Amino acid sequence: MKNLVILGAGTSGTMMANHLVSKLSKKEWKITIVDQYKTHYYQPGFLFLPFDIYTTKQVKKKGKKFIPKGVRYVQEKIELIKPKKNEVHLEHGETIDYDILIIATGTKIAPEEIDGMKGPKWHKNIFDFYTYEGAKSLRNKLREWKGGKLAIHITEMPIKCPVAPLEFAFLADSYFVNKGMRDKVEISFVTPLDGAFTKPKATKALHYLLEEKGIKEVTDFNIESIDYENNKMLDYSGKEVEYDLLVTVPTNLGDEVIERSGLGDDMNFVPTDKATLQSKAHENIFVIGDATNLPASKAGSVAHFEAEILTENIMRHIEGKPLKEEFDGHANCFIETGNGKALLIDFNYTHEPVEGTFPFLGVGPLNLLKESRMNHMGKLAFRWIYWNMLIKGTHIPFVSATMTEKGKKIEEQKV
Repeated sequence: MKNLVILGAGTSGTMMANHLVSKLSKKEWKITIVDQYKTHYYQPGFLFLPFDIYTTKQVKKKGKKFIPKGVRYVQEKIELIKPKKNEVHLEHGETIDYDILIIATGTKIAPEEIDGMKGPKWHKNIFDFYTYEGAKSLRNKLREWKGGKLAIHITEMPIKCPVAPLEFAFLADSYFVNKGMRDKVEISFVTPLDGAFTKPKATKALHYLLEEKGIKEVTDFNIESIDYENNKMLDYSGKEVEYDLLVTVPTNLGDEVIERSGLGDDMNFVPTDKATLQSKAHENIFVIGDATNLPASKAGSVAHFEAEILTENIMRHIEGKPLKEEFDGHANCFIETGNGKALLIDFNYTHEPVEGTFPFLGVGPLNLLKESRMNHMGKLAFRWIYWNMLIKGTHIPFVSATMTEKGKKIEEQKV
């Protein structure tokens, strides 16, 4: 009996368990998935939680219900990976041998990386919304906040869902308008980049929204520390940004087990072949989702596209066939722009976000790079698709794992 082990039961790991359980012979392969947490979170919902658009019950469920029958589910902390011995060591002493290992350990915020960030004001007037605890605490703060200077801040790239901080800024604008207190709130968007987004074409498309909503943009801000006693962020050049309420995206790092095991780069992300999703150091280790060091967005859509290609490559690896070099960094994501509207962008490693339309199950063709009510409905509909299709490994019709070449319109794609 051979062993395939998946580390992490978040979006990527759960998808891979569901994809592979029906493809691997139960007489020849045993599948084990390991994760220390019992709760599975719908992380895109954390964006909506602070604004009372989603409830806490809508963004979390028991993880076990999404693990398919026939897969051993181990709820324990991973202590160490020993690739030379093909072993995974768990916190309480168990050792799991593997023939194939899939690393899906994700990424976590590390507010302790910035002096003063995770101090006495953490989750008091300095918040994140990339964790369930942070988003829930921020919701409670916003319910009673009377106004002042709101700074929405990105520490450094890469981060999960690069557009989420912008979306937060746009939703905050709508939130305060609807509460009749927008005139009492000064909103700043503070980024280490030279524009609002990582892709120049998207930055151009989004910049007018910041101006239209009266959101001040502070670019090239490389934070050094936070003076939490005086409510100031300081950068290395001496610039300062004042705030009364700071919503920050801290440094994102890979899981600590990657560092302990000597498998990661300086941010604990695993060096991964960008086309095959195979570890660059070990041929029987594959990496998916936020755990990789790929120059692709750390987003659920990317993990979904990766899972389809990785499943085929694992089968090819087992059969001794060459791996397919097919993953092109394909990503698409909705960008909430406030007032019940959203944009949709679609891009990959080499191509800027394209224009045209994108087929979306149950909603219909959605316009790319254009604000619409339909795009907003598509974003909200994705929660149902996530819980009922995506993490269960169900094929989503009309959605391809790769993007068309040379920026062709999505509706011309043959899938």
